[in-house]
Amino acid sequence: MDWTFRAPWWLPGGNLQTLWAALVARSHNGDEPRFRRERWTTPDGDFVDVDHAEHATNDRAPVLVVFHGLEGSSSSAYVRAFASWAREQRLPMAMPHFRGCSGELNLAPRAYHSGDHEEIDWMLSKVQDSHPGRALIAVGISLGGNALMRWAAEHGSAAGRRATAVASVCSPLDLAASGHAIGRGFNRQVYTRVFLSTMVPKALAKLDQYPGLFDREALLRARDLHAFDNVFTGPLHGFAGTDDYWMRASAKPLLPDIRIPALALNALNDPFIPAASLPKPGQVGRWVQLWQPGHGGHVGFVGALSPWGLPGHVLSMPAAVGAWLLRHTGTGGG
Repeated sequence: MDWTFRAPWWLPGGNLQTLWAALVARSHNGDEPRFRRERWTTPDGDFVDVDHAEHATNDRAPVLVVFHGLEGSSSSAYVRAFASWAREQRLPMAMPHFRGCSGELNLAPRAYHSGDHEEIDWMLSKVQDSHPGRALIAVGISLGGNALMRWAAEHGSAAGRRATAVASVCSPLDLAASGHAIGRGFNRQVYTRVFLSTMVPKALAKLDQYPGLFDREALLRARDLHAFDNVFTGPLHGFAGTDDYWMRASAKPLLPDIRIPALALNALNDPFIPAASLPKPGQVGRWVQLWQPGHGGHVGFVGALSPWGLPGHVLSMPAAVGAWLLRHTGTGGG
């Protein structure tokens, strides 16, 4: 069963739907979601911070794990929207921050990347250990979704020992296509600048921790993600450079290897992700369901409760994706 989404008439186009969702739309029902932070020590002596949503839960409800997108955090509108949905469903929810994304620089000479499926596996195992006896469902947003789908593909049928079902939302499953798209035109002038405004300072702080880790001047010359990844993300995580990273970290070629229920949701008007690059039914296995509505932008999916409905809300997507995940745990959800 597909999901039919219609954007409000007053919010046309992928860019408006993307920006309105991130900056204006309501992200929760009732009180602001609250989180309790826990610090985990990684196997290599580093740390990650995980935020647990604080609300009442059912004893046997599955645990929802949310993986954020590039430079995201528990402050991101989509995380709070999922926390609001989890609260309504009385599900425990955990949101592990990728290294360096919780507001504190991590310790190791590395950060995070789109294909970091080993880190996903470790994070899922930590959540599983802290909630014995509960099923686990996971959703990844944008970068986090590509990494989650890579994890599911890499582990095949063994992934079912960790998670019952997974979903990616607006994920760049073909990293090269998306990386080049965000480096052009309006995307370059707006989204690329926003991302680099936090990524570059964090990379320079990492260089202060580890002098000589990369070429400082080359990083300062970076004006798009391709150049940044060529200096920082690729080499720090074992790739030869950006092209090698984008090719080897992309989940799209591995989608047929997934052996647990998996949902890939991508809007066809996502300004970051060319519609032509999205997987087609014949390019995924029987375990993967594709939702590709015409509208929604990049993690937008703004809804309205009336013809005007300002400022709108971003609660429809978490409800639809969450219901799909719950159906694959046998606990309902619509």
